Amino acid sequence: MKNNLPSKTIADAVAELNNQHVIAYPTEAVFGVGCDPDSELAVNRLLTLKQRPVEKGLILIAASFEQLQPYIDESLLSADRRDAIFARWPGPVTFVFPAKATIPRWLTGRFDSLAVRVSDHPLVVELCQAYGKPLVSTSANLTGLPPCRTTEEVRAQFGADFPIVEGETGGRLNPSEILDALTGKQFRQG
Repeated sequence: MKNNLPSKTIADAVAELNNQHVIAYPTEAVFGVGCDPDSELAVNRLLTLKQRPVEKGLILIAASFEQLQPYIDESLLSADRRDAIFARWPGPVTFVFPAKATIPRWLTGRFDSLAVRVSDHPLVVELCQAYGKPLVSTSANLTGLPPCRTTEEVRAQFGADFPIVEGETGGRLNPSEILDALTGKQFRQG
């Protein structure tokens, strides 16, 4: 199916992010919607779009562990747990770390922790590298609808003018596994 709508390049997406807008992009399993984690306005736009309560907290997705370090407290991480995390990253595994005390509640919600992932999806890596930091990332779907797996599904749910980094998802059927960084306990199966 040919679509004549213009696609967003990485540079266009970064411009949208810099303007505190929400964008969509392919991830390992589904399309995600994301924004600047340091912008309360952008995060509130994302929460409103998703009809998601701030108390639930959010996930950050990044190109590297270094991009996540300003947001997480890794001081309690044992050498064994660090090795276990880096054995799974980059990849479709999200780890819940203690959040730094300075991290705003619009990211952590009711928790003192923050869910983070170093992605191996090439477009996510390129996007986060070009933006210079991680993105808030949650599945691209409106409340009650299934997560979008194609650009056409994103447009159907969010409208023809919604900014999308076009590309293919990584082909995974399930969303990322979520594990406790300090203990390895599983919160969500992948």
